[in-house]
Amino acid sequence: MLNSTNELPPCEILIKADGKWYHKGAEIIRKDIINFFYEHLELDEKGRYIISWRNEKCIVDVEDTAFFVQRVDKIEDGFLLYLSDGTQERLDPETIYVGKENILYCKVKRGKFPARFLRPAYYQIADYIEEENGRYFITIDGKRYYLENA
Repeated sequence: MLNSTNELPPCEILIKADGKWYHKGAEIIRKDIINFFYEHLELDEKGRYIISWRNEKCIVDVEDTAFFVQRVDKIEDGFLLYLSDGTQERLDPETIYVGKENILYCKVKRGKFPARFLRPAYYQIADYIEEENGRYFITIDGKRYYLENA
């Protein structure tokens, strides 16, 4: 519910950098509830994560990002990502980048959201990362995609 200053209230939900969701300090363990929140998650123009449902909106506290790459499979012409919301999608190699503390990210959901590679997924894709002259890249269909710093 919007207040008189048109500020959105907090959801009292926190998404930690390890991908775990919390409500008022208690871990949310039911996947169906987390998936419901994912289905209604938006990024606003200020870069805030918002849950929007039935004309109600609130702000989610996010330590890093809301989406996480949990697993990566090499497929014939690229990589298949298994995301924290239970979905799968192909890696868009144009969106892969290195963030703070050398953490690997890419964009997901048609480029709308950043996704952090969790450690297992990072090690799976790291097998395909090459280095030349101090620059790192992955090759897909003969084309190099460089992992630039954000």
